[in-house]
Amino acid sequence: MSAGRSEPSPVATADIGVVGMAVMGSNLARNLAHHGYTVAVYNRTRARTEEVVRDHGGEGRFVPAADVGSFVESLKRPRRIILMVKAGAATDATIQSVLPHLEAGDIVMDGGNSHFLDTIRREGELSARGLHFVGSGISGGEEGALTGPSIMPGGTAEAYASLGPMLETISAHVDGVPCCTHVGPDGAGHFVKMVHNGIEYADMQLIGESYDLLRRGLGASPAELADVFAQWNAGDLESFLIEITAEVLRHVDAGTGRPFVDVVLDRAGQKGTGKWTVQTALDLGVPVTGIAEATFARALSSQSTQREVAREVLPRDAEPWDVTDRDAFVTDVRQALYASKVVAYSQGFDEIAAASAEHGWDIDRGAMARIWRGGCIIRAQFLNRITEAYERDPGLTLLLADPYFADIVGRGLSAWRRVVAQAALHGVPTPAFASSLAYYDGLVTERSTAALIQGQRDLFGAHTYQRVDRPGVFHTLWTGDRTEIELA
Repeated sequence: MSAGRSEPSPVATADIGVVGMAVMGSNLARNLAHHGYTVAVYNRTRARTEEVVRDHGGEGRFVPAADVGSFVESLKRPRRIILMVKAGAATDATIQSVLPHLEAGDIVMDGGNSHFLDTIRREGELSARGLHFVGSGISGGEEGALTGPSIMPGGTAEAYASLGPMLETISAHVDGVPCCTHVGPDGAGHFVKMVHNGIEYADMQLIGESYDLLRRGLGASPAELADVFAQWNAGDLESFLIEITAEVLRHVDAGTGRPFVDVVLDRAGQKGTGKWTVQTALDLGVPVTGIAEATFARALSSQSTQREVAREVLPRDAEPWDVTDRDAFVTDVRQALYASKVVAYSQGFDEIAAASAEHGWDIDRGAMARIWRGGCIIRAQFLNRITEAYERDPGLTLLLADPYFADIVGRGLSAWRRVVAQAALHGVPTPAFASSLAYYDGLVTERSTAALIQGQRDLFGAHTYQRVDRPGVFHTLWTGDRTEIELA
């Protein structure tokens, strides 16, 4: 439709609308259509909208729009709109483009990977206009968007009452339960998705370290290790990430005939959610060491010039590896992986709890574990155990302290220590394994190094300290006669 041409107002027939017809947006629109909803579709580039309708129009009822006004007018009231555009400025611009056409009570949902603070801001701006804004995490990638993702919507309860049933219908289902629930107000949904992605970073790094240890220690081929991961996927480590690890390791590059993993450049990228998870954890005072080390490992992998210089001049001084009992070594790595994985999830749920308290979100951590069981990237059998842990104790202070996890991590503790020690002796970098074990030991140690640190802080900055034998806040006159004074 040309800009100056008069067009008849479209009839409001669409149940829901999707803006942004890149792969994620178009697949989500198709998913909605597959479930019987009439879906209005719009893309800033009209040709893309036409392409989607041409290629997939037979899959359901679509209402294509050439401009924002006709898109909005094609929606039944209250209008429900899902934005699937790039996070940041593009999201703000898209919101501004639809705002003039909306009425009080309409719902706008951002399904991208937006920062939760942006979502809080946008929710406040739209609610002041009488509109509902829903920031929702959507996990599962392109396939999940089409066949059933895990969906984490925030926003008002009123918005969820209108939009939630649709989202639950198109989400993945496990044991008949939808992998979608109302997370909490304003930025809660995007916050939970951010932490989900942070855990994903840790999970992937731990799997990578397991692969590296097994390959170096056993001298095994990627194809042989694919069999190991496939076996693990049949047990308590069953998960999407373990499953695709076996698939990647088994793949052979068609051009060279070499294992695919050996022709891929070893530099890992990131889109920001892992970094946000770590930054926010620092703000909240929550240690997420496994997630942090996984994020830093990606950063280190990209320091190609520094790595090249290091290889040329820095000594390795590593012992040669001679694994005498293959099966025992594989078992040790598996147990270390499981234990470190528990730490990563425990830290992630700690961050969710801290942010929920900070922002008054009242997030149900058990519900988060439940909706991550299907559709999302970190879906795993393991999440059933986490769901059960929070069902036993919704206020669980520490996931690691749940009887099930305390027992299984305790039984694998010796193996975990052996793996980290052997990796250090043989020069194999295992930042996620090692930091997770250090975190575990930091939790159970009777006295931490913080006592000395508090003494140092008081000496150089008069930062004060507390005592173990009586209440109060104290300072020692270090530059004077070193007497102790009580300040409070």
